[in-house]
Order: sequence, then C-alpha cells, then structure tokens
Amino acid sequence: MRVKDLRPALAALAPAVWLSACGGQSSSSGPPPNAQRVDESRAGRISGRVVLEGQPPANGPIKMTADPECVRQNPEGARFETIAVKDDGLENVFVYVKDGLGNYYFDVPTQPVTLDQKGCRYHPHVFGIRVGQPVEISNSDPTLHNVHAVAKANQEFNFPQPVPGMKTRRTFTRREVMVPFRCDVHNWMNAYVGVLDHPYFAVTSDGGHFELEGVPAGTYTIEAWHEKLGTQTAQVTLGEKEAKEISFTFNAASAN
Repeated sequence: MRVKDLRPALAALAPAVWLSACGGQSSSSGPPPNAQRVDESRAGRISGRVVLEGQPPANGPIKMTADPECVRQNPEGARFETIAVKDDGLENVFVYVKDGLGNYYFDVPTQPVTLDQKGCRYHPHVFGIRVGQPVEISNSDPTLHNVHAVAKANQEFNFPQPVPGMKTRRTFTRREVMVPFRCDVHNWMNAYVGVLDHPYFAVTSDGGHFELEGVPAGTYTIEAWHEKLGTQTAQVTLGEKEAKEISFTFNAASAN
C-alpha cells in the first residue's frame, strides 16, 4: 500500500490515538468535542471541614538508625505523619470532586508541583496535581534517596537521587486517586498524590479545613480520602454563585 493511501485510515484513527495517549484528559491537543468552559462569573464555592471523632491514636516512632545522616537531621527523633489532628480537625485529607463535572474542559498548568525530600521525609506528605502537569522531585538531603511512585493507572517510575540538589521532573497521564510515593532506601518515607483532570481538589489544613473555588453550578459527589481511615463521600448541589459548606467525620477507632 502506498503512503498516500494510508491518510484516510490515519485520519479516522486520530481521535482514538489522542484518547489512548492522554486518557482523554490532556489539553496538549486541545479540548475534546463539545467541551465547555467554566464561566467564572457564575461559579460558586464548596468549603468545609474534616473532623476526627474520638481519641486519635499516637503515631509510632520512626527508626532511622540505618542512616546516620537521617539521625543527625532528626536529633529529637521523628514520628510517622499518619494521623495529624489540630483542634479536632483531621489534616492531610485529600478532598476532591469525584464526579458530576460532565464535559467541562480545563487548561493544564505548566508550573510544576514540588515534592521535596528533606530531613529524610517527603514534603508535602499529601498533595494534588493535574493530569499532564509536571511534578518536580528534589533531594535536599546529603544522602541517597530512591523515588518510587507505585502507580496503577499511570506508569510506575523508580529512580535514585544520590546527590543533594538533584531535581527530576515527571508527569502523570491519567487520573488516579491516590498514587503512593515511597523511598526504597528509607522504608519510613512515604507520600501520596491525587492526580485529577480538573482543578477542584484540596488537602485539609489549619484544623481540617478545605475549600474548592470556582465550581460551576451542578450536582457533585465530593470525596474525602485519608491514608489510614479510608474514604467518605457527600452529595452537593450547587447553584450559580452559591457557596455551600459540607463536613466529613472520621472515627478514630477505625485507625486501630
């Protein structure tokens, strides 16, 4: 078959190739057919708080003796970040719009999200990123770290960063909540990233508070994810320019 005879077949395959390569979520090839833009002047806000009910369990101590540099940077010792509570509010909860957005289309930020390794810990412990947005992973420690993203929907990656000041960029091509990060050298190091094809996500802080800005009118499922306590969902119907507050309550007993 001559090359010119392939053109009709290639043209027919183009939409399928775009969806396969980008999961239907990347903006590199422009918006999909019939996509809508959010009218910011009519958008609303969903905010709220995640509360922990009951006595929070103590986070266990981390044994860093295998690496003298990690011990040096943590002279008073260190504990895991599994349960972080302030004024009864649960921190490090990933809250996001799980479904209900339909065919809205959002530009992908080009500014990278930073994940740093400092004091033999990942910073931040929980964060969010957009499909196609770069994550810049850096090593601020004078010791070897190994960055291992244990993805399922996305491509798993695993690489060393032996020198302080090293920076490596990676991107995720598909939606996935959540992707665990770990260090194969220091088994206590872990972090989690929520990868989404829209901007409506937040990580609770300052006493368990969160806020999702610029949400268009509609009915949504909002999910709250915690690494130990699991997930909870809430249904929200938001009108134009409306602000709604919701809350989630996790039980400390389920962490045992």
